[in-house]
Amino acid sequence: MISLDSNDWPASDSTYRRTEATVRIGSGDAVWQRVSRAVLRWEVKTASGFTVDAPGPVSAGQRLTVTAHLLGLTVVEPVEVVAVVDEPTRCGFSYRTLPGHPVDGEEAFYVHRRGDEVHLTIRALTRASATQPWRLLFPALLIAQRLVQKRYLRALL
Repeated sequence: MISLDSNDWPASDSTYRRTEATVRIGSGDAVWQRVSRAVLRWEVKTASGFTVDAPGPVSAGQRLTVTAHLLGLTVVEPVEVVAVVDEPTRCGFSYRTLPGHPVDGEEAFYVHRRGDEVHLTIRALTRASATQPWRLLFPALLIAQRLVQKRYLRALL
């Protein structure tokens, strides 16, 4: 499982491709209030061009569908929220993919404070789906994942 701890991400199953990226969003209490609320309401995804069928507050155990709109294609991504953290200096969530998702893995979005600075971190564990056509398309999906991750990092600026 992906850790939502801003300082530690233990080793994971080596069959997954592991990625992590962090961006500074800004500083101060007003920025923290805005982005901590946004991340817990799926706004990293929705501000990046996805739709979420239940865009309200994230809750552990929640199963929903995220829909990607890329290059004129619509891709349905069923997911389940596996962890949520909402603390004074960090908040966010992680989800795992469900059958029918183009890849197998987990993704996490969380914001955290370093002193007065506010940062957004994205973590992902990804491997090819067991089903076709997604398994065959996995190399292209990795390229798309990198492009989308850049959108995520700009979503709350």
